Amino acid sequence: MIIKRIRPIVVKEFRQIRRDPRSLIILLVFPAVLVMLIGYALNFDVKHISLAVFDQSKSAQSREFIRSFSNVEYFDVAYAVESYREADRLLSEGKVMIALVIPSDFSRDLTAGHDADIQILVDGSNANTATTAIGYATILVQTYSSTLASRVMERQGRELFLPIDVRPRVWYNPELSSAKFLVPGLIGFILMISAVISTSLSVVREKERGTIEQIIVSPLTTIEVILGKTIAYLMIALLAATFVLVTGFLLFDISIRGSIIWLYTGIVIFLLGALGQGLLISTIAQTQQVAFMISVFSSLLPSFLLSGFVFPIRSMPLVLQIISNITPSKFFLVVVRSVILKGVGPSAFWDQLVYMAIFATVTVTISSMRLLKKGT
Repeated sequence: MIIKRIRPIVVKEFRQIRRDPRSLIILLVFPAVLVMLIGYALNFDVKHISLAVFDQSKSAQSREFIRSFSNVEYFDVAYAVESYREADRLLSEGKVMIALVIPSDFSRDLTAGHDADIQILVDGSNANTATTAIGYATILVQTYSSTLASRVMERQGRELFLPIDVRPRVWYNPELSSAKFLVPGLIGFILMISAVISTSLSVVREKERGTIEQIIVSPLTTIEVILGKTIAYLMIALLAATFVLVTGFLLFDISIRGSIIWLYTGIVIFLLGALGQGLLISTIAQTQQVAFMISVFSSLLPSFLLSGFVFPIRSMPLVLQIISNITPSKFFLVVVRSVILKGVGPSAFWDQLVYMAIFATVTVTISSMRLLKKGT
């Protein structure tokens, strides 16, 4: 019975979406562009760092040491300089990130069994890249030092003793691919923006055209009006989520390790909260321009900055960590990454589902009360 009552509103919303180019762009084109841009362009993997070498030793050992940098994908030996001034110029012009300085007594000190000092000059204007580059360089130097120490011990008829043997094993994302971290989180980012914006514009459009009063005073209850308004956008948002999942699998080899049922359960609960937020905004705004601005401000910025989508929440100040609990995207990302990357069950994220359910209940209830109040 309720399906027959809300069916005309659902059909009307689908027709309106088809006729409104802005809604189609938000719901269809926007997710496609974001998947391509963020999946390929936003990459935390620091590789092919440009390197300048100032080799004052010019010996066989110094050339072997330099090859340890050129034989890995993290560094590209781009320049061989002959002075500090030239190295400083390349760093200041941004042509290289690191300058490796090998002293003239490098080979002599190593042959004599003494410590050999080297210098690494780093462009720190980009702090994250510089920190990663220093870490790579330090590991390469330590590896080369261990190789030399092993050779010395072999000549003496002994074996190199390492008190601690570290053998790291990466779970869930063995390739440490940024795409496998970002694309699952992209689902929440896309759904939050598209659902909130499209729903808020839909109701405000009715206000501007003067038809919202006709809908409210119709025989339909407020809940039926809300269901009719949201079902169309819920179905399209589910299609968008499926599109992101399929695109992630085809382009980035991201498969769903866990239960797809629990994944879509989390998606539906999250979407109900996003649609409730869009309805709440529609009860506040009087024009589509105002609704659009409020929707973007309340969905895009929190979903991008405060959800853990890109930036780790634990690295934020305590105040921002507390504020981040307001956005449901933070909790949805835990669910989607747990299911897609880790393949775990609801025991690992049931509390996240509960919070999203509470958020959806609160937003939909407040929206219903405000619509009912305006109708009466």
